[in-house]
Amino acid sequence: MSDIRTKILKLIQNSSKMSTKDIAIVLGLDESLVIHTINDMEQEHIICGYHTIINWDKTEDERVTALIEVKVTPQRGEGFDRVAERIYNYEEVTSLYLMSGGFDMTVFIEGKTMKEVAQFVSSKLAPLEGVVSTSTHFVLKKYKEAGTKLERHKKDERLVVTA
Repeated sequence: MSDIRTKILKLIQNSSKMSTKDIAIVLGLDESLVIHTINDMEQEHIICGYHTIINWDKTEDERVTALIEVKVTPQRGEGFDRVAERIYNYEEVTSLYLMSGGFDMTVFIEGKTMKEVAQFVSSKLAPLEGVVSTSTHFVLKKYKEAGTKLERHKKDERLVVTA
């Protein structure tokens, strides 16, 4: 990958709202080159989307996030890909990763309640062909997501007491 591509990717990864004009200025490039390079990377599926990180805990919208460890029997000739495709096509699934270690896949899902998440696991995920077992963990609080801190560190304003 060219140095220009890498520099553009690093800039938009940290701020997807950055305009192509600003990227060109920061990198000392012509804006048309930046636009062309970004379009090429979108076509090549290097850039797969632009997302906003939202701290849902600061809203009135109730959400539950769960991490589910999944053990899978790989499918002959297709490995884990066929099972992964069935899993990531569910609307509730926000992320899916193939893992090394004690389980094969990590699935992140969102639901309105813990009961809704449990129903997803028991009625959709666990019964899938190839899924051997699942283990669900509920996220209690998010501190950092996709490299972004969700909470500002509050300065301790208490007075120091000495004896």
